[in-house]
Amino acid sequence: MAQSLADLTSAGARRTLRFFPESSQAEREELRATARELLDTHGEKVLTGLRPAERVMWYLASEGRAEDLVEVVRGQRRDPGGFHVTGARRPRLVLPGLRSLALPDRITALERRDLKMTAQLTSVEWRGDDLVWGGYAFVANLPRPSGRVGRFAVLKNAKTGRLIKLRLRRTDNEQATVASKQALHCYDRTGFEVVVSARRLRELAGRGAGQWFLHIGIPGPGGIHTARVRQRDAGTAGHNQVRHLADGTRLVVGFTKNAVSITVQQPPVEVESCTVADGELVLVARARSGAEVPTAVSVVEGDVEGDTEFESPLTPLSSSSGSSGSSGSADAFRRYRAVFSLDRLTANDPSGIKSRPFKVALKGADGQDREALLAEDFTTGRYALARGRELSVHRDERGRLMLATRPVRPVVDAMTVTAAGELLIEGTYPGEAAAKKKVVLRHGTRMEEKELPVELADGRFTVRIDPEAAPQVSGPELPLCPGRWYLFFRAVDAWDKSRDVPVTLRPEQVGELPLGFSGPQRVGGQPRAFTVDRREFDRIFIEPERMLGPDEHGAYRQRILREEYFQQQRELPLRDAVLYLSLGGKQCSDSPRSVHEELVRRGVEVEHIWIQDAGLPEMPPEAGVVGWGSRAFYEALARSRYVVVNTAIGDWFVTRPGQKVVQTWHGTPLKKIGADLLGSPKSNPAYIASLPHSYRQFDFVVSPNAYTTEIMSRAYCIEGDMFESGYPRNDVFYAPDREERAARVRERLGLPEGKKVVLYAPTWREDQRHASKLYKLDLRIDLAAAQAELGGDHVLLFRKHPKVHGSVPGAGRGFVWDVTRYPDIADLYLVADVLITDYSSALFDFAHSDKPMLFFTYDLEHYRDTLRGLYFDFTTRAPGPLLETSEQLVKAVRDVDAVEAEYKEKYAQFKRDFCEPGDGLATARVVDRMLAGGPHAAGSTDG
Repeated sequence: MAQSLADLTSAGARRTLRFFPESSQAEREELRATARELLDTHGEKVLTGLRPAERVMWYLASEGRAEDLVEVVRGQRRDPGGFHVTGARRPRLVLPGLRSLALPDRITALERRDLKMTAQLTSVEWRGDDLVWGGYAFVANLPRPSGRVGRFAVLKNAKTGRLIKLRLRRTDNEQATVASKQALHCYDRTGFEVVVSARRLRELAGRGAGQWFLHIGIPGPGGIHTARVRQRDAGTAGHNQVRHLADGTRLVVGFTKNAVSITVQQPPVEVESCTVADGELVLVARARSGAEVPTAVSVVEGDVEGDTEFESPLTPLSSSSGSSGSSGSADAFRRYRAVFSLDRLTANDPSGIKSRPFKVALKGADGQDREALLAEDFTTGRYALARGRELSVHRDERGRLMLATRPVRPVVDAMTVTAAGELLIEGTYPGEAAAKKKVVLRHGTRMEEKELPVELADGRFTVRIDPEAAPQVSGPELPLCPGRWYLFFRAVDAWDKSRDVPVTLRPEQVGELPLGFSGPQRVGGQPRAFTVDRREFDRIFIEPERMLGPDEHGAYRQRILREEYFQQQRELPLRDAVLYLSLGGKQCSDSPRSVHEELVRRGVEVEHIWIQDAGLPEMPPEAGVVGWGSRAFYEALARSRYVVVNTAIGDWFVTRPGQKVVQTWHGTPLKKIGADLLGSPKSNPAYIASLPHSYRQFDFVVSPNAYTTEIMSRAYCIEGDMFESGYPRNDVFYAPDREERAARVRERLGLPEGKKVVLYAPTWREDQRHASKLYKLDLRIDLAAAQAELGGDHVLLFRKHPKVHGSVPGAGRGFVWDVTRYPDIADLYLVADVLITDYSSALFDFAHSDKPMLFFTYDLEHYRDTLRGLYFDFTTRAPGPLLETSEQLVKAVRDVDAVEAEYKEKYAQFKRDFCEPGDGLATARVVDRMLAGGPHAAGSTDG
């Protein structure tokens, strides 16, 4: 494949193009020369491999059309990859807002490869004997089909190419617009419903064995666009289904290589039963009259050639000893059985949590293996082995026999919803396997965990789930946040998740999913919808509905809300309300919380509204709540007289006349920030260029000290006023009732009396990511060793950074407490006797407490010199020891009194440098400044 121009250029040139509006004249000239030279050397064929908008950008760069290129790059930041299409027979690209941009036809001409098609399945259901597929299909940047021919659906034979036309009905499917992740086009009208009638299914069966793929066709500029429909990763649209027809044909409705297909099978032999009795595994197969009968059954440990193989001949059964399902009656089948010694099959069975799968095949007279396909009435089972293990006689989603030895698993066989909106999950967990076990509900990406109460009796379990008040390992009950939550059983004394046992669904009941239900009534809101569904055939999960409505979800609708609804609301009168935003709506905490409490204490007559993201934090009972990105959010932001935030709102936001917007920010900088990162690999010139506009929207920016005032003014390009009041959040250290507040926090967490409390609050590492790109927990403390040394008289509160995803080993065992979801770290500061951190701004806040700090800086050189950079020499100014190993850290905790004495002078100097003002009056100063000159100022008679 020919290289594109982007492939031939350096990373520096590509970075200049990405940040062209912010680039220097020298960088622009260098980019022009590079692009021109490559075009002259290789010809314009190097442009053809680029995406259309990228092709335009490189062309403009080579022509030195800097002003045009600036506009194109800015447009692509708003709508990455987005453009309009003109011309039915000879399609051409038109960039949004740049219709008058002069470009040659060879640059704007669109080929079929430039118009990518998406065809996605979202549901599979049976209506009587008719198969119904639901989904959406669209061509990128073509929200509406053109031409006289409508959309169509066909089944295409994988071998012969033969086509069978199907009925397609056009539907609305707003998932299409959301899934496109773009803000320019609406694809809602691209939904489809395809029906394969029972007659068509019989017709497929009559054509014999084969495989048929579902294709969707869409007319568009340049002709008809077609694509195979793709599967989802979960639910009915992500799993194969087997349908048995009256003539013995099996239809596997599912997927091959991620594409939707129907596979027609006409097996001459099927497995009717597989049971264990008297120490033997007995498999019964049935063959149709006249069919060639396999000679043996092969069971191979694992699926790698060379693994241990067990073989048993298939011997005929007399008519009177047919399967239990036949009741000895005559039918069209001849039955055979194979017998295996259970002792031989399980002789090498491992202990513990490891599963040992077996591959089962039917051997023909020619020595070839054939799939062990299951009869329609086959029943799965499991049989107890020694040492807490079992033999599972299972099926996969394609209806094949699966055998495995494994630890005894909890298997769900009943799911009901109570009148109060709670989900009851019941099932079997036989033997002693369930003894001393607890149930854990774990988020699939966040790795956040809930511990659920479970009832165990007579080999059965019952789990009751209130999705709006799920208990945490440490901390308050909270709603389940969006995402998939999976169930596990875990030993009560387990250290981590490594030996968790997954909860699965009985295979005969997968057809009962998805199960939708409404949760309990929420205070001040309607019940949320929840769904129980599955992945990997039988792994069940619970998924809350997204927090935003159909008219709010996704990039396209967010753009409409910002550009239309938000602007309309700005024309309406201001409300006497205060809108609060803490860490993007993920917490009710920090300085916005302090401002809220001060206004309530003063009795200021305003409405209090908190922004909440994904239903995560607890909210004050006297406050209203709006979801981040909802219509109510935009209305509140447009009309609240006061807005108090500690993070950015968005560069689209503009303060209206009469509105006061206060930026309290959320930390004293040790790590380099903003414009001070320019020139480093971590810098983002576009973000830095946006800072002056963003900070013009704030009436004032709160600073905790003179050191921060100087850095933030420069690094965030703040042209307005910095109010050096101190952080309101740090008034807690000087509050008269801090001891009473600490006692309430201890009681809420259930901390044991008489034990020292150590709080560990590290920052995140940009170079530590999961495969999903989420930041992972970089745990370097040997928590087991720490518990052994300190567990008798200490507890460790572990507070992950909000960006970090990962479970904390040992949490819930009495020493380690995962307090990540505790609403406000300020409460944790009050109960902590010692803080362990690294480069987090928590150290500047905790210094107000006069309590000792330890710094676990195992990666100091890498973090300082490569990752982020620091503003001062931490090795000389840190108010506590810098420790490199877990052993050193544990020793320092044990000897913390000596450490405190050693660093007393440095600690005092650190407080003088970074903790002034520190008098407990920061909140009062901020509130006075916010209300000054308005209707709620002290002494005002206007309201």
